[in-house]
Amino acid sequence: MRPYRIDIPQADLDDLARRLAETRWPAPLADDGWDRGVPVSYLRELAEYWRTTYDWRAAEAQLNQYPQYVTEIDGATVHFLHVRSPEPDARPMIISHGWPGSVAEFLDVIGPLTDPRSHGGDPADAFHLVIPSLPGFGFSGPAAPGWKPSRIARAWAELMRRLGYDRYLAQGGDAGAVISMELGRVDPEHVAGVHVNMLMTFPSGDPAELTELSESDQERLGRMARFDAELSGYMKLQATRPQTLAYGLTDSPVGQLAWIVEKFKEWTDSAKVPEDAVSRDKLLTLVSIYWLTATAGTSAALYYEDAAGLRDITTGVAPDPVTVPIGVAVYPQDIFLPLRRLADRDLPTIVHWNEFDRGGHFAALEEPDLYTTDVRAFSRAVG
Repeated sequence: MRPYRIDIPQADLDDLARRLAETRWPAPLADDGWDRGVPVSYLRELAEYWRTTYDWRAAEAQLNQYPQYVTEIDGATVHFLHVRSPEPDARPMIISHGWPGSVAEFLDVIGPLTDPRSHGGDPADAFHLVIPSLPGFGFSGPAAPGWKPSRIARAWAELMRRLGYDRYLAQGGDAGAVISMELGRVDPEHVAGVHVNMLMTFPSGDPAELTELSESDQERLGRMARFDAELSGYMKLQATRPQTLAYGLTDSPVGQLAWIVEKFKEWTDSAKVPEDAVSRDKLLTLVSIYWLTATAGTSAALYYEDAAGLRDITTGVAPDPVTVPIGVAVYPQDIFLPLRRLADRDLPTIVHWNEFDRGGHFAALEEPDLYTTDVRAFSRAVG
């Protein structure tokens, strides 16, 4: 394991500013609202802010406050934050992000999770944190073909072994939730429990599963249908032709910005613009990581590698069992809202289930206090 420090060359930042200044903009469509995609007027203003006001060096310094390393696992270079708690009896936990996320999602929760004593919490709730960049994402190296969630989970098990953690929790949202579940499957001897802030539950086709549904559950089924009909274009493209997409996103920072910012509008608890849920500086830090590491294509390839798994999930194919305790946090504006009866069908080891009245897909960014409180509660439930 080698210490790592983020240090983006100034020439790359200068190139970004030049490309933003020379953007070739499309004409607005109709009323320039969000129904047809990201509005031109909104994106022009955000891109100008990125060019003239956003401070990558400040974000870089914030990331570099925390110990970072790279190591080789199964032929891939893996970057990770490793933040040990000052509490000697802290519980180890590995946190996995998804797409379009990064390790920067968790900056606001590292302090409260590792050092609750200094943040008004109980020192018994402390964690040692391991926060990797997924292979092909951010500061990890490009992933070769075959790096789907099960392989990433095995790499995470090896990473925790190398760090000397014999018993640990796994946490994640989006693809990180899928990876964390896989980690519970491949390493149950060492995984004490899995906590997720996104859970996909789909009917299997048995009509009995959908009898006497509550109004809330019917609404959740409708949300799934809307995702498939209207919001899943990004997923289908990334799962089938990620390399074709990569050319535009790797060459145009505004293209990369639009591709990600649309998800923050659709998946967060935002009223009118993404900044209602996540500050524009935090949003631009995530976008900047994708742009500055040129990982649009390699990150999208995760969907291609797991295309069969995605089909199984969305058609209600029963997953392999998870024998370790599971905790689920449900935020009302997430992409999918799970049905508890279907969750219990697939995951009989659920010991913690919490539904919140605010928040969306990027829980640690949108609602760091709720996220921290729920992870602590699950850890206590596991014992």
